[in-house]
Amino acid sequence: MADPTNNQGTNDSGTISVQETTPKNNYNNKLPNFLLSVKLKYVKLGYHYVISNAMYLLLVPLLGVASAQLSTISIHDVLQLWENLKFNLVSVTLCSSLMVFLATLYFMSRPRGVYLMDFSCYKPDKDCTCTREIFMERSNLTGVFSEENLAFQKKILERSGLGQKTYLPPAILQVPPNPCMAEARKEAEEVMFGAIDQLLEKTGVKAKDIGILVVNCSLFNPTPSLSAMIVNHYKLRGNILSYNLGGMGCSAGLISIDLAKQLLQVHPNSYALVVSMENITLNWYFGNNRSMLVSNCLFRMGGAAILLSNKPSDKRRAKYQLVHTVRTHKGADDKSYGCVFQEEDEKKTIGVSLSKDLMAVAGEALKTNITTLGPLVLPMSEQLLFFATLVARKVLKMKIKPYIPDFKLAFDHFCIHAGGRAVLDELEKNLDLSDWHMEPSRMTLNRFGNTSSSSLWYELAYTEAKGRIKKGDRTWQIAFGSGFKCNSAVWRALRTVDPAKEKNPWMDEIHEFPVHVPKVATINSN
Repeated sequence: MADPTNNQGTNDSGTISVQETTPKNNYNNKLPNFLLSVKLKYVKLGYHYVISNAMYLLLVPLLGVASAQLSTISIHDVLQLWENLKFNLVSVTLCSSLMVFLATLYFMSRPRGVYLMDFSCYKPDKDCTCTREIFMERSNLTGVFSEENLAFQKKILERSGLGQKTYLPPAILQVPPNPCMAEARKEAEEVMFGAIDQLLEKTGVKAKDIGILVVNCSLFNPTPSLSAMIVNHYKLRGNILSYNLGGMGCSAGLISIDLAKQLLQVHPNSYALVVSMENITLNWYFGNNRSMLVSNCLFRMGGAAILLSNKPSDKRRAKYQLVHTVRTHKGADDKSYGCVFQEEDEKKTIGVSLSKDLMAVAGEALKTNITTLGPLVLPMSEQLLFFATLVARKVLKMKIKPYIPDFKLAFDHFCIHAGGRAVLDELEKNLDLSDWHMEPSRMTLNRFGNTSSSSLWYELAYTEAKGRIKKGDRTWQIAFGSGFKCNSAVWRALRTVDPAKEKNPWMDEIHEFPVHVPKVATINSN
C-alpha cells in the first residue's frame, strides 16, 4: 500500500510502492484499524446477504415438521384418511398441489453447489529464475535507469520480502530486453497452457467437457483475446461461454471465481475453467519515475488454472465447496478510482502511478468487505458481542471499548494476496493473526513474488503441501486491487488433502519452508 511518508506503497493490487516526497509531507503509512471503525450500513448489507442467500432454508424446518408428523401416522390412519378424502376430489387435488408446489419451490430456490475439483499453479523453468543479483545486473545493462534509481531498486529488493528464486520471462532477462507482442504472447501461452495442462491431467476432465471459460489478465489484452487463445489451443466446443476480464487489478482472480459461480447457477451440469495470470513482458517499466518503478521489483511471472463444477456427482471427489463470495467496489469515489492509475510519465513511458491516498482508500475497501463478510461467517456468539457493542457505540453513543471479532473462529486458513510485505504486516496486526496463519502468504511472496491475481492459489497450494487442509476446514481468500476493489471467497474442504498425492509447485521444496524473512524497514528515496 502506498506510504508517501516512508516512500512505500502498493501498486495495482496492494504491493509496496514508492513515491518521491518532501519532508513536509505527513501521511499515515499504515492501514487504518478498520476493525475499530465500522458503518452500520455494511453490517446491514452482510445480514441482507445472509437472508437473500438462505431463503430456501426457511422451507427446511417446514419439511422437517411435516416429515416428523408423517412418521407418526399408522396404516390405520392412512386408510381412514383415504376413506375421508376419496369422495372429496377438491381436497385431494388441493393437498397434492400444495405438496408439489412446496417441493418445486424448495428445489428451484436452492442454489446449486459450486465445487472446486482441483487447481494448478504454473512453475516456470529454472532458466527464468531471477535472483536479486541478476535483477540488478540486467537493470544496469539496459542503460535506462539512473544511478540513484538503481540504488533505490536495490533497496526495494532487499526489503521487499522476495527471495532468490522468483521468475521473470525470457524477454525481460535477455540482453538487451525484447518486450514485444510476440514475446508477450509466448509468455501468456507458456503460463496458461502450462497450468491448464497440469489441471486437466490432475482432474481427468476432457477439454471438450468444459462449458464455461473465464480468463483474467489486467495489463495484457491482445486481439484475439487470451480466452480465444485457450479455445483455439484446446479446441474447446463451439458453444462455450467464454469471458476475458482485463484491467481489473490483482483482485480479478476472485472476480473470475464469482462470475463463474453466477454462471454455474444457471447452467446445470457444467464445468467452468478459470485462468488467472498477469503478463510481465509488455508491462515492464523502462523509466525513472519512482512511483512506477516498484512494480518491476515485485511483480513476477506466474499463473493458475482452477476447475469448478456444479454437478452433484462431483461433490464426492472435489476438494472444496465455494461457500461465499463478497465483492466490494469503491470506484464511485473519485479518490478510490484514481489512486492507482496507469499512465505515461514525463517521457511518455507507460507505468502505474500511485496516489498518496492509496493507504486510506485500501483501508476503507478492506473495512467494508470484512464488515459485510462478518455476518456470513462469524459464529453467533461473536456476532452478538460485536453487534451489541456496535449499537451501543453508534446508536446509544456509549463510550465503551469496541469489540473486535475474532476471525480465527470462522476460518482455519488465510490466503491474503501477496502484494507486498508491508501490507501483510498491517493485515496481520489488524486481524490479530499469528505467524502460522500468515505463513502461506509470506512464503508465496518470498518464493514466487507478486504473481498478481494468481497469488492466492500459490498460497492455497502451499497450505496443501504442508498437509494442513483437513476435511471441514474453512479457508478465506482475500485480495484487493485497482478501482479500488476488495474481494473475498470462502471455501470449505470436502476432504482431507494428502500432500503425498499432490502435484503442485511447492512439493519438491516444501521442506525448505518456512524461511526467515526479516521485518520490513523504511525506504528513503531522498
